[in-house]
Amino acid sequence: MISKRLIVFLIVLALLAAGPLQLSATNSASREYTLKAVFLYNIALFVEWPEGAFTSEQSPLTICVLGNNPFGEALDSLSRQTVKNRKLAVRQINRVEEAAGCQILFVSATEKMRLDDILTAVRNWNVLTISDLDNFAYAGGIVQLITLEDKIRFEINLKSAQRAKLKISSKLLKLARDIIE
Repeated sequence: MISKRLIVFLIVLALLAAGPLQLSATNSASREYTLKAVFLYNIALFVEWPEGAFTSEQSPLTICVLGNNPFGEALDSLSRQTVKNRKLAVRQINRVEEAAGCQILFVSATEKMRLDDILTAVRNWNVLTISDLDNFAYAGGIVQLITLEDKIRFEINLKSAQRAKLKISSKLLKLARDIIE
């Protein structure tokens, strides 16, 4: 059985193997959101999207931020990286309808009042929904980022991931604080 320390090591190793991420905290992004940007990247490494989730073999893996962007420039640094031989692209969107073609959808805190409508709209899309909103995973989102004692943790709603036809690696599931089934 693989220990949690080994899995954390593997995630860090995968991050280093992908090349240097220059995600220094800037004025426009707090240290917390710089770390959360790294989590978005790392989580993507352990998710498989179904055929049809991309328009072509050359299509990038697109991370969309719905609402105000709390990451500042930290996410822009990700656009120089690749995940599973796909370049990363980052888009800022204001309406859930603009999320078509996104493989990862980060729902910012400004969208809290519209969360049910957003999750209903993307319910059957092949999109990995991620947020740091309270109870996001229990509301039907796939990954909820949680900050506890200056550390980023996450919960995964496995049922929502399966509905989106996403396969989440068992290595990532073992690191989750909680798995909602």
